[in-house]
This record gives sequence, C-alpha cells and structure tokens, in this order.
Amino acid sequence: HEGEVSHFQALTAALSATVGLGNIAGVAIAVSIGGAGATFWMIIAGLLGMASKFVECTLGVKYRDIDENGVVYGGPMYYLTKGLKSNGLEKLGRVLAVMFAIFVVGGSFGGGNMFQVNQAFQLVESITGGEASFLHQKGWLFGVVMAVLVGIVIIGGIKKIAKVTDKIVPFMVVIYVTASLFVIFSNLGMIGDAFAQIFNGAFSPEGVAGGVIGVLVQGFRRAAFSNEAGIGSASIAHSAVKTKYAASEGLVALLEPFIDTVVVCTMTALVLIITGYVDPSNSSLNSSEAILLTSGAFESAISWFPYVLTIAVVLFAFSTMISWSYYGFQGWAYLFGRSRKMEYTYKLIFCFFVIIGSAASLGSVIDFSDAMIFAMMVPNMIGIVILAPKVKKELDKYLSAIKK
Repeated sequence: HEGEVSHFQALTAALSATVGLGNIAGVAIAVSIGGAGATFWMIIAGLLGMASKFVECTLGVKYRDIDENGVVYGGPMYYLTKGLKSNGLEKLGRVLAVMFAIFVVGGSFGGGNMFQVNQAFQLVESITGGEASFLHQKGWLFGVVMAVLVGIVIIGGIKKIAKVTDKIVPFMVVIYVTASLFVIFSNLGMIGDAFAQIFNGAFSPEGVAGGVIGVLVQGFRRAAFSNEAGIGSASIAHSAVKTKYAASEGLVALLEPFIDTVVVCTMTALVLIITGYVDPSNSSLNSSEAILLTSGAFESAISWFPYVLTIAVVLFAFSTMISWSYYGFQGWAYLFGRSRKMEYTYKLIFCFFVIIGSAASLGSVIDFSDAMIFAMMVPNMIGIVILAPKVKKELDKYLSAIKK
C-alpha cells in the first residue's frame, strides 16, 4: 500500500476542511433567505455532491505522484495534467492545472485561513464580553496564538495534520450533533411541524429561490458545505491515502457530503426551525452575526451552550485552517517546485495570514477568496467530465477485486 495516511484519516482531514462555519452560519443565512424549505434543497445538493466527490477523489488517487521519500503529491493539478495528457489533451491539461493551482493557493490564504480565524475571533470576543472584553481590538493577539498552533501542526505535513484531524473531527461532530438532538427531542411535539415546513417550503417560490441561493451562494461561497464537492480540494487530502485501488477511496469520500450536509446542516436547520429562529429579517446577516443567531437558538434550550459552541467554532476554524494549508501547499509545490525552501516559505506566509485575518476587517478579502474557491470549480469540472470514463474503469477494477 503506497500512501501516507489511513482511509479514516484521509476522510477526517477532508471533513475538517468542509465541516465548519458554513454548517453553523451558512445554514442560518440560507434558512433566513429561503425559509425552512431551503433545508430540502441543501439535502438534495448534498446527495448530488456525493457523486462528484466520488469521481474527483478516485481520480486524485489514480493520478497522484509519490516521491522517493514516500511523500504524496496529488489533487486536480495532477489528474488534469496526466489524465488529459492520456486523452491527447496535454496543453489543455497543463493550462487547467496551473489555473487550479493558482486558485487553490489564493483560496487557502483567504477562505481557508483568514475568514476562519476572523469569524472564530469575533465569536470569542462576543462571548468574553463584546466591547468590554479584554480581547477587544486585540485580534492580533488571538491571531498569534492560532498561528503558533497552526504552525506546530502543519510543519509535519499530511501525517501530522491527519493525526490531529482524526481526533478533533469526530469529537466536534459528536458534540454538535448531540446538542442538536437534545434541542430537537426537548421539543418533541414540534418535530412533525418542522418537517412539514421544510417540505411545504421547498416547493414554494421563496423556498426554491432561497434554497438555490442558500445552497449555491452560502454553500459554495463558504466552501464549507459538503459541496466543496466539485471544487476538487478534497481530492488533495484523499490522494494521500494508503490503498492499491483508487475507487476504494472514492467510496470512502462519498461519506463526506453525507456527514457534512445531510447530517450536520440538517441538524442546524432543524434547531433553527424548532426554536423559531427562522426569520426573513435575518437574511442580510453576515457570517459572524449568523453564528450568533445559531448560538441564540441553542441557548434557548441549553443555557450554557454558547460556550460550548465557541469552543466548537474555534476547533472548526483550526481544523479547517490546517487542512486548507495542505491544499494550498500542494498547489504551491506544483507551481514553484517541491524543495524544502519553497515548503517553508509557503507555511510561513500561511501563518502570517492567520495573524492578519484575525486582526483585519475582511469584507473585500472574503469576497475575493470566495471567488478563488468558486473559480477552482471551473478547471476541475472540465477535467472530471472528460475523465469520467476512467473512473468507471477504476470502479469496475475495484469491484472485481472484491468479488475475487
């Protein structure tokens, strides 16, 4: 088995990049814009996302590079280059791969780093007293602490990252889902009505429009719904797996959109609907205000939960940052070479951006970095459509191996 991490570790590394603030803030914005019905479309998008996730993660393993030290280099850069070359489209493959590498580096500094630490800081500041907090106007201090922690983990590469994520991610998801179930079951009589609102709202004009906006805009833009499917980033984490069969990892990757969107996002939506926090007047909220909205919904049933949610958000942000640092580094290595000097240059810049992200107000930066993450989808989708027949062959090969 060539590779660096186990199936479970590859899954948690990719999940840590997707389960995050989008599941908490993005859902609140989506249901505020589209009503309860937006939840239905999020679930549909999650189920559809499983297909594209399977394709890109299978390709990630099939076309990865492994150097003489056993270090894996994988992701869309490699399947676009090698895969399209084998189809006689070498020039197109190279252009798409370079485009993707540039976008993933940009996305890793913005949405995968500055946005995460900024939102985490705002919640920590609000829970410790808002303007009266000892942290008020001291975002840089929070940023320095986070940068040191991130730096300690990312120096060790994917093996170190996976060792951290395989502990943090299950812990975060279990805490969040348990709290959601507590709120839901303490309002047992309202569950039927909540599902009725979701199904009725899904097919009302506002539900469809809001659902599309909620799923596409908040999901893709926040790069945190499972519909990072199609963007190609997760295939970078999955390509480091120890396996002989590419399709085996594609099948593991199917779980990711399911856990992230179908389970975690639906839980958040149900909590907001049951506690009565779905209000169209909230549709103009930004992410940090939307996190406070979700926090309030939980607080109405569990008085001390905002403190737990703050810890969860900091962990969500931290785990997203360490996974995105790996994504960005792979793009950086593709563009600038795999030398140690280049590796440490990228990692230092990444840690520096953690401090900036924590201290700055980020409106335009977020729009730019979201655009970068959204742009990753263009070269990736072209590649996976052209290479889909190769994935079918890999799946057939793996299924026949199982039968034997």
